Amino acid sequence: MSSAKHVIVIGAGIIGASIAWHLTKAGARVTVVSTSGAGGVATPNSFAWINASWGNPETYFRLRIRAMAEWNRLAKDLPGLPLAWCGGLCWDLPADRLEAYAAEHSSWGYGIERVDAKQAARIEPNLAEIPDFALYVAKEGVAEPVAATKALLADAEGRGARIIMGTVDKLALTNGKVTAAVVSGETIAADEVVIAAGAGAPAIAATAGIELPIETPPGLIVHSRPHKRLLNGLVLAETLHMRQTAEGRIIAGSDFGGGDPSDNPEAAARELLATMQAMLRGADGLEYDFHTVGYRPTPIDGFPIVSRAEGVGGLYIAVTHSGITLAPAVGLFAAREILDGERDALLAPYTLSRFAQ
Repeated sequence: MSSAKHVIVIGAGIIGASIAWHLTKAGARVTVVSTSGAGGVATPNSFAWINASWGNPETYFRLRIRAMAEWNRLAKDLPGLPLAWCGGLCWDLPADRLEAYAAEHSSWGYGIERVDAKQAARIEPNLAEIPDFALYVAKEGVAEPVAATKALLADAEGRGARIIMGTVDKLALTNGKVTAAVVSGETIAADEVVIAAGAGAPAIAATAGIELPIETPPGLIVHSRPHKRLLNGLVLAETLHMRQTAEGRIIAGSDFGGGDPSDNPEAAARELLATMQAMLRGADGLEYDFHTVGYRPTPIDGFPIVSRAEGVGGLYIAVTHSGITLAPAVGLFAAREILDGERDALLAPYTLSRFAQ
């Protein structure tokens, strides 16, 4: 491993912060470029659910399970990381699909528990309506997204990383290799550049002739004012997904990615709050504080892009919707590939080149 390698990481959300931290810890010289400060754009608007839940093939499940384990490893390296394995109670699918999900993921070792109404009430005693049948995964959790990102960046900076504010005007190429990033008019040379800029990644990649097939669907999440504890963990109900943050806010969307912001996001957010109040006992004093609309960087097939950019040297891409879950694994694997040339087998399906086939 070369300790002299200089890597520019574009993006200071949870993915960029994790890559920067892992690179710095491994001995690289790292410069993080951010347009909006620690947390980036998508990360602060995240529901922040850490999971390997339903709807994905086993190959992606295995990556997500590994990422969940890497969160525990990261927490040992960064004491005080805002991470909580609070468990997730889920009944947001029809009963037959819930059962199919439970059977499939149980066979993969996910640790799903089938619970009845009495058990669900013990897990979340403040639910106004208790489901007759739900699934519970005790090892699902949350990471407070901005605080976790700031912790990673602060520790990386303490280890020698440089964090600069600015806009990436373009990437500079020499003989088909990215050799620098032009940031607010200043050219910064590098041995490798990582694009981890979320929704901003396609425009930056395009300056090097690389097309990133990414969509950015919006997601509305409502945030209450801090309130006494009403929820013990994640609640994934048919009408609403919600959790209570470390500071006591209850955040919710019509799904974990957020709801449709419609033409009037604040009105839609207040409707979500009213739904939340109806779902929880003791929520009469729950007050609206603000809403967020996050634009989730999502590759068009729904799966991550974490790989070198074929045809252009010195450029690495890391863009994914499930940034909170995947961040520790993506950071670890990307650092190893950039510094040692070792690509983890769990990343095999997630090359950019798959879109050219």
